[in-house]
Amino acid sequence: MPAIRSPICTVEGHVDHGKTSILDRIRGTSVVTGEAGKITQAIGASIIPLSTIQKICGPLLQTLKMKFTIPGLLFIDTPGHAAFTALRKRGGNLADIAIVVIDINEGIMPQTEEAIEILKTYKTPFIIAANKIDLISGFKHQEGKQILQTIQAQEPNTQTQIETKLYELVGKINELGFESERFDRVKDYTKQIAIVPTSAVTGDGIPELLMVITGLAQKYLEAGLKYNAAGQAKGIILEVKEEKGLGTTVDVILYDGNLKKNDTIVIGSLTKPIITKVRALLEPAPLAEIREKKTKFKPVQSVTAAIGVKIAAPELENVVAGMPLLSATSETIEQAKAEVQKEVEEVLIKTDKSGIIVKADTLGSLEAVDKLLKEKKITIRKASIGNITKKDISEAESIYEQDPFKSIVLGFNVHISPDALETAKITKAKILTNPVIYKLIEDFEKWQEQEKKRQESAQLDLLVRPCKFQFMKGYVFRQSNPAVFGVDVLAGTLKAGIPVMKLDGKEIGKIKSIQSEQETIEKAPAGKQVAVAIPGVTIGRQINEGDTLLSSVPEEDFRKLKELKKYLSKQEIEILKEIAQIKRKQNPVWGI
Repeated sequence: MPAIRSPICTVEGHVDHGKTSILDRIRGTSVVTGEAGKITQAIGASIIPLSTIQKICGPLLQTLKMKFTIPGLLFIDTPGHAAFTALRKRGGNLADIAIVVIDINEGIMPQTEEAIEILKTYKTPFIIAANKIDLISGFKHQEGKQILQTIQAQEPNTQTQIETKLYELVGKINELGFESERFDRVKDYTKQIAIVPTSAVTGDGIPELLMVITGLAQKYLEAGLKYNAAGQAKGIILEVKEEKGLGTTVDVILYDGNLKKNDTIVIGSLTKPIITKVRALLEPAPLAEIREKKTKFKPVQSVTAAIGVKIAAPELENVVAGMPLLSATSETIEQAKAEVQKEVEEVLIKTDKSGIIVKADTLGSLEAVDKLLKEKKITIRKASIGNITKKDISEAESIYEQDPFKSIVLGFNVHISPDALETAKITKAKILTNPVIYKLIEDFEKWQEQEKKRQESAQLDLLVRPCKFQFMKGYVFRQSNPAVFGVDVLAGTLKAGIPVMKLDGKEIGKIKSIQSEQETIEKAPAGKQVAVAIPGVTIGRQINEGDTLLSSVPEEDFRKLKELKKYLSKQEIEILKEIAQIKRKQNPVWGI
């Protein structure tokens, strides 16, 4: 007979918006209401039983007029992006439901947007905690009152501010493709996202937050929460840790079945499945905080979903976060191996012959990066887990000549390995790292744009650019062999080596050198007066004082300059038109 497990809930949001504080408040409220014995600390999770939720919510829960069958809520309490993106299971996200925490005063930030995008991709239902309501000017906490009563009890100006900030949030969420509304105004939870104003500091809105998430889980998730309490254990690796006296251990979120000490487990890997035996199942001592270093563990004989548990076993050194785990018997081991590898292959990145190199900290985050890059039609040549190595940099550099825009390593939540740091300093390849996927992709697009500009402007330097200058009267320094005379640069940039023509289109030679205050220079901008040397011309014959001269742009260069027009100044574009008109008097289809 299938039982119903606790829904798995993640808490998401931008750094400093109060994810940890909300979780701490939920746990703290449970303790304050005298339920200390009832709340269970699991590895990487907190289990809040229905009885505790009922006590915190009080009459609020009764207003939903529901029969509750879920045993409670399992909160994944390693708040942070890396853990969240690591949590995938077959067919979607490990989380059944999520709370997105947004600082009501700051609004939606890059990590918030990213969390919402990932939830949207995996169709994970979520609600929003509009946190830090206590920081709104004039807000006064009302002991013992529900959040809506508290808002009504505020001064009119404070009430207006709360409403304004809520509607700004509704507008921003709408831009991300979702309808949303304050929780008490939601008409249809399948179409609108509920926003609950909260304060992790004062506890305002926490009962309402629990009420909404419990109600949603009960109403919409019940069917998906059925599991076999005695069946095969299915889980996801949350973290791989070194524990004193235990060696390498894995923190696992078990979302189905039952796992016992001495069970054989099969863990997915990038190469072949890892098969090992559970040496110990460990839970934290009651109310110990798992993130604290001094956590005391107690061994247990078996665990049942949904739960977080630490597993000590041999052969765990090569396990990476985000990998699937299954229990198996001698009869089912081959099937379990095939199943975990199929699961890994489903999220493993399909690479292209050409493209960029991507590194991420976990399988789940690698998948999230891949998804977002593919949406932008960016091809990936190699994708793997772990820090950026010398080999990654060399591989990225190897295609620099062929395609400089793909000569890049993108790293999500990873570092450059110590052995690769020297290579990183001298490589032609670009290395970009960021702990926010959206930012990483934005940085990449920005770099591509800059690189394109840099390459095009380098190409521009190889061309004869439009320039107009005048032979200044009274400045003949040498009549011929070469002719040396003073010029005033009227527009564009005068460069050594360019061919020069008169206004009738007659070429007179190339500028051999340019001098300014007795120093040789490579180029002179508009407004500068310099001396130029042109061989093969005699002043008084081919050119005279007062003549206006132009750069004689070759036809091929003219065509390329038209393509790169955005890099030319208005003046240069005007002179280019003038040069084309002069050239077309001799050849009507010149440059066309």
